[in-house]
Amino acid sequence: MKYKKWSLEEELKILSTSEELVIVETCRKYKVSTGTFYSWKKKYDTQGAAGLKVTYDTRSKELKQAEEENRILRKLLSNKEIELEVQRELLKKKFGTSDPRKI
Repeated sequence: MKYKKWSLEEELKILSTSEELVIVETCRKYKVSTGTFYSWKKKYDTQGAAGLKVTYDTRSKELKQAEEENRILRKLLSNKEIELEVQRELLKKKFGTSDPRKI
């Protein structure tokens, strides 16, 4: 069965029709599963029409991009720290000092 996205107006119409008809008949008429219907009804009863509005991922594209950039920068920073630590170790071996900043 193909998935259908229902608009807010369609959901409200189906819920109001269910008050006139039996719920099972309403679901058959609009080809909506009873599980979907009861989910809509529960949301509508608790939150009103706002509960039926389609909600997407709350994180925006900009936030996702910033998080990805942050991850990349952290990786680059850790690689740079490793490189500096290796250079310090090489300087210790070359000059025989424990603190390369004293050179």
